[in-house]
Amino acid sequence: MNRRGFLQWLAALAVGGAVVATGLVRWRPGAGGGDVPEASGSPSPAPSTDAPSPTPSAGPEGPLLSFFILSDLHVNSGVAYPSEHLKKTLDEVTKKFQSATDCIIFTGDVTESGTDKDYKELRSVLSKYKLPPYYANMGNHDYYRVWIDKEDNWNQKGFPNGRTDEESQKAFLDFFKLEKPYYEVEVKDYLILMMSQEIYQQTRADVGEGAWYSEEQLNWLKDRLAANKPGRPVFVMIHQPLPAAGQDGGSHRVIPAKKFREILQPYPNVFVFSGHGHQDFTNGTAHYLKESFHWFVNSSVGRVLNAKYEHVRPDAAQGLYVQVFADRVELKGREFSTGEWIPEADWKVKLQSVKV
Repeated sequence: MNRRGFLQWLAALAVGGAVVATGLVRWRPGAGGGDVPEASGSPSPAPSTDAPSPTPSAGPEGPLLSFFILSDLHVNSGVAYPSEHLKKTLDEVTKKFQSATDCIIFTGDVTESGTDKDYKELRSVLSKYKLPPYYANMGNHDYYRVWIDKEDNWNQKGFPNGRTDEESQKAFLDFFKLEKPYYEVEVKDYLILMMSQEIYQQTRADVGEGAWYSEEQLNWLKDRLAANKPGRPVFVMIHQPLPAAGQDGGSHRVIPAKKFREILQPYPNVFVFSGHGHQDFTNGTAHYLKESFHWFVNSSVGRVLNAKYEHVRPDAAQGLYVQVFADRVELKGREFSTGEWIPEADWKVKLQSVKV
């Protein structure tokens, strides 16, 4: 099967709610860990009826930072609709929110397979727009070039097809002009920490589709949080979701999850954002969980799925808009295909005062 045929087959499976038999893509809960977060914390507060203004307010009451978080673009050279979804999204961002977007964050799976052709397609789309600064971390799909042979065909039997995880990582780093897959950015004096899985199945088969973070990356996270101004919100970007509290994760989850939670525990104004599950903001699954930190689960730009992991709304493309105020953080889900806010994804989180 050539790569185009595989991608079309994969899309058809998603439409029918099937699970990819290879285990490379498992969207249904209970299959390899699933992707819907378990309610290990408090339920989300009731949605607000007040939509944020698409332009920043003047004066001290206005937002101090505004940005979009877009997850699971799945841009590829074999299927057109992910690129079309990204174009609709960026049309919205650049036309309606041009003066109200300080940056764009891509939280993993920016490509379908991490091949040179996929990145060429992604560059083709991004280059059409005058964008604010944008930053990205790696998802499991960005390591998928190990499943693609030299003829650009999907070849599971040939895994790793003469390729390495380091090759996949280098392609991502080169595209986004990065030195490491994890890094920090400071936007308007607010810290955004971009975390990435560092290896995939070519290095360690037991990683599966999970996010493995090295001790070096976890120590870096600990150091960056400790150096932040006390009480100031910090935004931590991951791709795979966390397992239930008290557990380490496996495939499709953050693997060193207990250590991750331990590092975040002293900081009540940490906001964690994950993707990976593609869950529609309107389907009733949990998208905000309150632990010692605030955890938000984003939807997808490339392929929005219902609670049964079926692709029943092929035009949908969703993301999060985040606005930071002096005393709170407001978050709203956006349906880019219709240019509307999503009432089910509307949160206002009050920042906690921290004694120095």
